[in-house]
Amino acid sequence: MKEINTRKMKISQLHALVAVADCGNFSDAALSLELSQSAVSHAIASLEEELGVPLFHRGRHGAHLTPVGERILAHGREILQSLEMMVKEASLERGLQGGLVRIASFRSVATHVLPGVIANFRRRFPKIAVSITEIPHTQGVEQAVRSRRADIGIVTIPTCDEFETRELLRDEYIVLLPPNAKLKGNKFTWEDLASFPLILEPPDYSCSWPIRNYLTAAELLVDIAYELSEDSTILSMVVQGLGVAILPRLAAEPIPEGVQVYSLPVPLERIIGVAVLKDALLVPAVFAFLDTLKGAPELVAAR
Repeated sequence: MKEINTRKMKISQLHALVAVADCGNFSDAALSLELSQSAVSHAIASLEEELGVPLFHRGRHGAHLTPVGERILAHGREILQSLEMMVKEASLERGLQGGLVRIASFRSVATHVLPGVIANFRRRFPKIAVSITEIPHTQGVEQAVRSRRADIGIVTIPTCDEFETRELLRDEYIVLLPPNAKLKGNKFTWEDLASFPLILEPPDYSCSWPIRNYLTAAELLVDIAYELSEDSTILSMVVQGLGVAILPRLAAEPIPEGVQVYSLPVPLERIIGVAVLKDALLVPAVFAFLDTLKGAPELVAAR
């Protein structure tokens, strides 16, 4: 029995095999490979000789695979696909030997979520730098990504159609009451919400929109006593008994000692996601960071 020396096989022979099988003849295969027809014929003939079996039936109507040729073609395609993946992996690794990933995010995620993700990312890719720009609201984050000042944006979903987004976690809105506040029952009710001065973020802040829409839908008359942009200031006002606040839980962390926390009468949450421009040409480092975000334990647990 003839012993087959696989070391003699060439990648060009496998490309010729696939091309002739796909085109159905040698001339079209030669055109697709930008080779002469004789070169393609020689590649197939030498492959058949080395394997010791005919791969094609040749005739006036073209070249058609033999039964064994069909089976060998499947293996040839797998080999070429594996080689392509090898090249992609090598290219990816070369792209991960340096560079910068720029992230735009609002404060609560930048404070409580991203540091752990970045630490994990830097352990895997120590040569890639990561920068974070804190922006107060999601419109500003979107603009940073849109203007190419950031590669990745942490936003509230939904966003504009120009972005590709993926959900990261959901963040419940909570009610924060002063330490000495008294409720009639064990749960926070609509009546309670209407009875306290309310502290909210300004209307142009993305965290504030859902709350204001929520109150409008409930047709509830409330006393908005203060509109403040800093979460820490809002919490300080609550501690001093100047009103109650409604904030996403992440934005309220760390909650000051003594502040009472309740759920809203009807639950409300914001969906936090990661966004990139649909037409952006992202470098390997950015894809690697997106993969790290996808598998982050703190985000998986929050979903």
